[in-house]
Amino acid sequence: MKTGTSLAAPVEPDVLRRYASDQIVTLAKLVVENAFQPIVEAGTGTVFGYESLMRGQERIGFDTPADILDEAYQAGQLLQLEQMLASRALAKFATLSNFSSATLFLNLDVRLIPHGERLVENLLQHLRTANIPPSSICFEFSERFDNTSVPEFSALVSKLRKAGFKLAIDDFGVGHGEMKLLCDHAVDYLKIDRHFVAEIDRSPRKRHFLKSIVNIAHVLGTRVIAEGIEAEAEFIACREYGVDLVQGWFISRPATHISELAPSFPHLQELGKSKRGSQSLDEILIRKQIELLPTVYENDTIDSVFELFRRNPRQAFFPVLNANCEPRGIIHEHHLKEYIYQPFGRDLLKNKMYERSISHFVEMAPIVGLDSDAEHLMAIFANMEGSNCLILTDNMRYAGVVSAASLIKVINEKQLKTAQDQNPLTGLPGNRAIRDFMRQCGRDGDEVRHFCYCDFDNFKPFNDAYGFHLGDHAISLFAALMRRYFFAERHFLGHVGGDDFFIGVVGWTQDELAEILDRLISDFHDDVLDLYSEEHRADGRILGHDRTGAEALFPLMRCSIGVLELPEGLVIDDINRVSAEIAVIKSAAKESEEGLAFHILGEAN
Repeated sequence: MKTGTSLAAPVEPDVLRRYASDQIVTLAKLVVENAFQPIVEAGTGTVFGYESLMRGQERIGFDTPADILDEAYQAGQLLQLEQMLASRALAKFATLSNFSSATLFLNLDVRLIPHGERLVENLLQHLRTANIPPSSICFEFSERFDNTSVPEFSALVSKLRKAGFKLAIDDFGVGHGEMKLLCDHAVDYLKIDRHFVAEIDRSPRKRHFLKSIVNIAHVLGTRVIAEGIEAEAEFIACREYGVDLVQGWFISRPATHISELAPSFPHLQELGKSKRGSQSLDEILIRKQIELLPTVYENDTIDSVFELFRRNPRQAFFPVLNANCEPRGIIHEHHLKEYIYQPFGRDLLKNKMYERSISHFVEMAPIVGLDSDAEHLMAIFANMEGSNCLILTDNMRYAGVVSAASLIKVINEKQLKTAQDQNPLTGLPGNRAIRDFMRQCGRDGDEVRHFCYCDFDNFKPFNDAYGFHLGDHAISLFAALMRRYFFAERHFLGHVGGDDFFIGVVGWTQDELAEILDRLISDFHDDVLDLYSEEHRADGRILGHDRTGAEALFPLMRCSIGVLELPEGLVIDDINRVSAEIAVIKSAAKESEEGLAFHILGEAN
């Protein structure tokens, strides 16, 4: 019997694609799936939301999602395809256990902007059915094309915001009109493209770019998402430069099955443990100055706003939140005055035909996380002309507001606390300031950094023989020599306590630093000889007791310095990792003839 080709045999994708144009939505329904990739809070590792991504298009001959979208556009079926994908994504999102507090990110193709109203109305119907607020949905504007050049774009953005949806700029930095979009429209999120995140820990230029974009975004009340994070060092660098949310394979790959999605990611929590283990001085002081103003929700009635102003006659503005308790901006009384003082003005606002809701009056305000430092918050205030307040968030949710006057109090109190931390004998900063300097340097890998740990050898026998007065004199003498050799603004001098000191140097080579430290050690040894008697100087030794109380002869005092080098490009978050190296370096310095030892962090001892 002659065998023939079975009808059940699989069809080659390229053959299928050839005949797909007319039935592309029908075919897509059979094979295309929605995969969710988590978008995670950088500071906590908690899932904030999910981006819906297309998977399975290769089964009908399309290599990438862009290919099938382009084909659908050519066939006049792009709107139907996107509506199908959006409704499926929403249905999957509604089955998540944390959907009520999460955000679903959906890509909005620029070619659909002329049909945006139909797409939005279709989605709103699904949301009402699932009892999900529009604030749980964020539309990402793709930068494959220039969104701002489409005539209907501004009207669509306005409609989306007033309906309560959130907006994001996707692939920021590589598209056409993202700067115009950020400048001209109120955008909730800005997604930094993978290009600027890849190996950012090794690129000073990328770090400078990221810092600048984060600062600009926060001033405008926009949160920053770093996408495409694939390595631990990239994650740490992004978090330390102020990125609010992260996304990428290092955190989690996209998953088509709900059971594969986790509510949080322990490996990010572990990376952040040293930072979260204890609040910074700045955060402690800022929390004391937070004003927890009453808030309004963007879907509240205008009447409720009038009532809030009536009950708080001295308050000129209130924060506006969405249904997920994320800040959207503020509503200021001057926006309502033109209606309040007009005949029938209040009635006009309440008239549904007039279509004026709270969302029409929201004014963007700077939004920053509580874990930012005080100077950064003050810089944001300085760059935001006419800003009434700065809105603070804790895990992306509203935590309160601070005013410029409150921030000045924070900075003054911080300076006072820092002064209290200074050693009374030397006037040098103490352990808290030293750790802050080390932490800041660890997070900024633009240049080579050196941490120098200075410790007197044989100080106890000298102190026992000559008394605390001369012991303090030796300590003051060394502090004066440190100031003589390290006086630049970027140098940091600290007094750990007793005869232990710290020197922080940024931007010097090892040879440059070794030359200066050799001089410091030599000068201290020469000067301290004058504190000994002629007999002890002649002998070169002094009788004393060791730590066990046994009598022994000790060499005359000198200083030994162990130096830990953080090479250019290395970004570290865990200062305990640095501290673990200290004992080894100090021991090596004490055993060396010249009293100086260098070690590069990360290299084997």
